[in-house]
Amino acid sequence: QVQFVESGGGLVQPGGSLRLSCAASGSIFSMYVMGWYRQAPGKQRELVAIITSHGTTNYVDSVKGRFTISRDNAKNTLYLQMNSLKPEDTAVYYCNAMPNIDWGQGTQVTVSS
Repeated sequence: QVQFVESGGGLVQPGGSLRLSCAASGSIFSMYVMGWYRQAPGKQRELVAIITSHGTTNYVDSVKGRFTISRDNAKNTLYLQMNSLKPEDTAVYYCNAMPNIDWGQGTQVTVSS
């Protein structure tokens, strides 16, 4: 069973940048469509970005032009580069395969001055 460990979150000022990482165990990571999700306090978890096994990407409108999803299949790692961060990006960020399997702990991103 594949497991995910997210890292790279933190406190950043509006307009700042963060790079999230998601380390996946298991040897079949490269076969999965992968996604980054986020859950803000009091809100449902939402899909932010996806990437296919071949590198095709798609984003929710609110992050287009600011976030970039990428993957390194040799390292079993998924990334999310987040630029021009806004307070409304504050959330716990998770990675998961599609369809979803077990969730990791997530990593907290807080955008505040």
